[in-house]
Amino acid sequence: MRSHSVIDSPCGPLTLVAEDDALCGLYMVDQRHRPDELTFGAADPGAEIFARAETELKEYFAGQRERFEVPLAFAGTPFQRLVWAQLREIPYGTTISYGELADRLGNPGASRAVGLANGKNPIGIIVPCHRVVGSTGSLTGYGGGLDRKRYLLDFERGALF
Repeated sequence: MRSHSVIDSPCGPLTLVAEDDALCGLYMVDQRHRPDELTFGAADPGAEIFARAETELKEYFAGQRERFEVPLAFAGTPFQRLVWAQLREIPYGTTISYGELADRLGNPGASRAVGLANGKNPIGIIVPCHRVVGSTGSLTGYGGGLDRKRYLLDFERGALF
């Protein structure tokens, strides 16, 4: 059974979606590939999973957390889930290219497929798809918008402290 809660953040309101006791979505306002809100389930701002996710996000935005521990549940293809798992291995404050991510998956020719899977990441920020950049280091595509991607990368590099 799904439920949701909306919290404030420096990136604007974030909609957290849970299925049972695991977070399965974190969506920003005007995010590309944002599901229809009818799929989010009932509002349940008091649920334990949302309290935990909100605490960890507050710690992250306060510069006190680099890795999230909230339980996650992914719905996607096997390839998407591999990409999303690999995203969680990108160290805080660093970036890699789509090609490097494809190499890490053992499929160097799959950078385009990696980019598509990256763009459909359902749990932004916590699963840090913002840490993937173009081969030249350029900020390419981000479901939450390039301004938010730039903000998150600058924040993690300490440029906003």
